Amino acid sequence: MNKYFPEGELGRCPADIAEAEEYMNNGIIAEAVCYLCTGEHDLMVDMGFMKGRIPRREGALGIDDGTTRDIALISRVNKPVSFIITGIDGDTASLSRKLAQRECMVNYISKLKCGDIIDAKVTHMEQFGAFVDIGCGIPSLIPIDLISVSRISHPSDRFTVGQNIKAVVKTIDDGKITLSHKELLGTWMQNAEHFGIGETVTGIVRSIESYGIFVELRPNLAGLAELKPDIQVGSKVSVYIKAMIPDKMKIKLIIVDAFAGDKTEKPAEPEYYITSGSLESWRYSTDCSDKVIMTDFCRHP
Repeated sequence: MNKYFPEGELGRCPADIAEAEEYMNNGIIAEAVCYLCTGEHDLMVDMGFMKGRIPRREGALGIDDGTTRDIALISRVNKPVSFIITGIDGDTASLSRKLAQRECMVNYISKLKCGDIIDAKVTHMEQFGAFVDIGCGIPSLIPIDLISVSRISHPSDRFTVGQNIKAVVKTIDDGKITLSHKELLGTWMQNAEHFGIGETVTGIVRSIESYGIFVELRPNLAGLAELKPDIQVGSKVSVYIKAMIPDKMKIKLIIVDAFAGDKTEKPAEPEYYITSGSLESWRYSTDCSDKVIMTDFCRHP
């Protein structure tokens, strides 16, 4: 039985003609690297012992009706693609990525419910969010405000392209899935337990307001420092923890020193507090706080 992974994670391709015929006869999903997108937007795939061709019409769900643009095909060059073998003619195999996606949609994605925790792979990022592959190249979106509790200016502050992450199904609308990420990164108290009053630690400046500077200590935890000159958003800072107030979910900081941010430095790998199962709700707030910050996941039948 096929299992459904983001492209590049399946790691399965036939090794010879006999095995290719077995894959074809049993509808086994395989993957290999696309080395060329032709002028007609057919995808050429290197299977090692033979070449494979994915005709444009078989390149992705939605290509025929225009709901998927051809950039989704062009952008696959030098990247793995999933496919089902539909025919073999000499040294070239006919392949369908669309059939692999359709099977993934029917047997996996259509059965997901809000609150389900799934694997995903970051494919590209825009100002408004991160696009991820949730299976066989089928895309979904994590809006920027759902990536973490600590606000960021761009998804690249948190992710890198090609990164494998966990995500949670936030909404399902006519088969279109939107994801969230922040619920997996821990509550205020879980994150605050890593720090103590009187410690001096490293943080990242995320925003500068008229009343203070917000410094991220962890993706789901930020504190407020007094204004200080020559501080820029994105700078690394060392901060002294002056106070921690769980009932107000506040951390008071004093900036000790600042360092220019390294734009080439990759974001740290996420530390997840939840990695599997399904969530009905998630509460970020502390039990003693009057302010309630939580997520209720709608449940579809």
